[in-house]
Amino acid sequence: MRALLLSAVISALCFPAMASAAEGDFLKPLAGQWKGNGTVLTRIGSKPINVSCGFDIGAGTSNLSMNGNCRGLLVVRRSVAANLSVRGEGYSGTYTGPSGMPSSLSGSRKGNAINLAVRWAREINGDRTATMVLEKVAENRLRLQTIDKDPKTGKSVVTSRIDLSR
Repeated sequence: MRALLLSAVISALCFPAMASAAEGDFLKPLAGQWKGNGTVLTRIGSKPINVSCGFDIGAGTSNLSMNGNCRGLLVVRRSVAANLSVRGEGYSGTYTGPSGMPSSLSGSRKGNAINLAVRWAREINGDRTATMVLEKVAENRLRLQTIDKDPKTGKSVVTSRIDLSR
């Protein structure tokens, strides 16, 4: 009985490290310079704005940081940053968008996508929640996407989609 209990404790202690190693294997190759284009809605129902973005991604075995800028309407330039930490198979961190106010992120990875619940720092599109997805689309391609609910219809709307490559 003691051997079984000891085995269970050792397994429980090792599992988070193995999960973290798997996350590190996913995260580390994302490090580097990324550039791309996409669209952003300033609010649901508005006309999409075309943007051009560049990001510097830093990644370790249990963290990911993104720092960059997006330019739209030829002259408007906004800083964007995200910092994520991994504990076991869960991700948490912050996102700072054009408002300059940090919003909280939490979620997990499924396949090649990190799916994050966003808790905005202020109300956006009628509430303070949305979804953000960072997806590895191919070896040297990433997609950043935010999805929010239309307060009038309740339907999901892609409010930003940026395709990046290096």
